[in-house]
Amino acid sequence: MNASELVEIDDARRRVLASVAPLASENVSLGTGALGRVLSEDLCAEEAVPGFDSSAMDGFAVRAEDIAGASGSQPVVLRVTGESRAGAPAALSLSAGEAIAISTGAVVPSGADAIVRVEDSRREGDAVEICVAARPGEDIRRAGEDMRAGETVLRKGTVVGAAELGVLASLAQARVPCTRRPRVAVLVSGDELLGPQEPMRPGGVRDTSSFSIAALTRCAGGEVGHTAFMRDEPAATREAIARALEGVDVTVICGGVSVGDHDHVRGALQELQATEVFWGLALKPGRPAWFGTRSGKLVFGLPGNPVSAMVTFVLLVRPALRALLGARDSAHRATAVFDSDYAKAPGRAHALRCRLSAREDGWHAEPTGAQGSHILTSMLGADVLAIVPSAAAGVRAGDRVEIEPLAAWVGSAG
Repeated sequence: MNASELVEIDDARRRVLASVAPLASENVSLGTGALGRVLSEDLCAEEAVPGFDSSAMDGFAVRAEDIAGASGSQPVVLRVTGESRAGAPAALSLSAGEAIAISTGAVVPSGADAIVRVEDSRREGDAVEICVAARPGEDIRRAGEDMRAGETVLRKGTVVGAAELGVLASLAQARVPCTRRPRVAVLVSGDELLGPQEPMRPGGVRDTSSFSIAALTRCAGGEVGHTAFMRDEPAATREAIARALEGVDVTVICGGVSVGDHDHVRGALQELQATEVFWGLALKPGRPAWFGTRSGKLVFGLPGNPVSAMVTFVLLVRPALRALLGARDSAHRATAVFDSDYAKAPGRAHALRCRLSAREDGWHAEPTGAQGSHILTSMLGADVLAIVPSAAAGVRAGDRVEIEPLAAWVGSAG
């Protein structure tokens, strides 16, 4: 893996996305399944919302011309002829010299063109004193003011959040067309790896990637269909990968992808006739990363170090899952002021785990601490990755750096 052959991270991401097409659509329940999903179709309003002129206030529906010049010292007295409540419109229309009591959200009676608030009136039995003048249209919510019939309200590729759920409900969408979630297999390689409850042995290391990578997958909208360990042995590696490739859209392999005597993933993928797109990133952490395809499915070989695996997942796998879901493109980078001096040698970009804070001059990024690829606690409290470019010899406090969010952008698979 020569330095001249390493792929820049933005080029790597472009190559990954060029290999991706959105998955098929399925209908999911609005109430139990739509949150965090991605719309696979444009959705239009079949009817106006609201569907009628309604009152924005509790008060009285009136004719504006009847109360022209009304004031607290010279109120206009109107006869109250009925009531319009939410869900129970008034039976009568309004005539000159009349008012109809009205609730917030209730239908504005025929003949009325303004609402007078309760606070600006004094009612006595069947009469009401109106103490203010009103303009035509005052405190009336017009039909279609929120959504017009035939209007495209939600676009294909929109991630369904709380607001989108409310809008979908107002469109009477009991079932929502969404892109199918990508099915993902997660493999971790290493004879040294131990589960959380296994007794420690000399040279043993607790497995973390099967938990963190699976969690990142779910947060990115994928479904983890298969998780397994692989022994550092060629045949076992090949068999484990072959099993994982079946029935999934994406396979993510952590470890075993470098050039050591016990790194067998790349050879196994060649034997399984996977097509290599690139191997080796000009990135720290994350240099020994592999990406390719097999029978139209995506395969990622991520580094074994836990931080490297998480960083490369965020920079490469997460965008791929987003593209499989058909999520609309959006800028994945912003900038922030870097609050420390950081030196590095030119040749590879560095992805620094940073906390983000808002100040008067915008966002500020501060490293979480030591940045070694083996220091998993560097991810704790990290909001973003600050990207220091390959050609740079570091960054000074006060310089601006590109930042990529670590937070999920698609809801959990549940």
